[in-house]
Amino acid sequence: MHEKTPYDAGALHLLEAAHAAVREKNLEQASAHLEQALSVDFESDDVMTAMKYVNFWRERERQIEGISHAFERGQFFLDQWPVFDEFAGRSGHGCEPCLQAIRQYAFGSALMAFESMMTDNDDADAGLLMRIGRCHKGLGAFDRAVEYLEASAADQSEDAEIVAELADAYALVNEMQAAKVFFREAFFLDPQRVHLEELESQLIRALADRVSEQGFDRAELLEWIPVYGVLLGVLNVKRELRSIEYGKLKQSIYALERELRDGRTPKGVVEPRLINRYFWLIDHYLATREDPAKVDEVLLKLRAVNERIYRQYTN
Repeated sequence: MHEKTPYDAGALHLLEAAHAAVREKNLEQASAHLEQALSVDFESDDVMTAMKYVNFWRERERQIEGISHAFERGQFFLDQWPVFDEFAGRSGHGCEPCLQAIRQYAFGSALMAFESMMTDNDDADAGLLMRIGRCHKGLGAFDRAVEYLEASAADQSEDAEIVAELADAYALVNEMQAAKVFFREAFFLDPQRVHLEELESQLIRALADRVSEQGFDRAELLEWIPVYGVLLGVLNVKRELRSIEYGKLKQSIYALERELRDGRTPKGVVEPRLINRYFWLIDHYLATREDPAKVDEVLLKLRAVNERIYRQYTN
């Protein structure tokens, strides 16, 4: 008896044609190819998976018909990508060529929308530059992503979302020293503004996965990532603070210590944020060769806040 091969040749040809249509942003044509492929080989897991992916985005195309503004159209595609990523993860059988074609479709569509605004506005703001950089990152053009994200961060150096995106892009081009510096910076600025679902580098994904094993909720997870990043030796590239930054750090520590005492903010959020600032202060004292007594004073405060973290940090 004839043994069934993994692919019928006709179905494989139609599947490849569907991928090409997706990359060309013609989902209707892609769907037609997949319908034909199913009629040839109705047992193909890859064809079934591709059909699920295409149907997901065809439904989004119907939603986007009512969005006229280019920025909102581009943002819609970016916002839907994490939704699709989760959907694809639940779909069971994976199809990497299908996924790559969809990635080209989604991020390519977003890029077209955002770049149309660049035509009308040569002085693009940091937010637009960040989104164009994110699109290039999604398309695998990591060097281009770095270019746009560097321009964005130069304009908004204290925006945690932008700084995290730049760190992610540096990691993807294997500039690991810069990636670690900027990831640490982003989580110092505001952990709640770091969008983990938009970050793709193994550096940050592996760290986030390790920290999530502790069972934190999302808000707590974001605050604990920089703490464990130091404890696990991942975010181990430090920089010296400028005098104005040192002053702000001290003020921030005082404010967080009051919040922790008063209980005005959930402990699961304020405690790791305070601990992270203790780490920064200790690093500053070591870098500037301050009196060791100052380091000891901070360590005593750390021990009072969380003895387990203190022991991990000092051992």
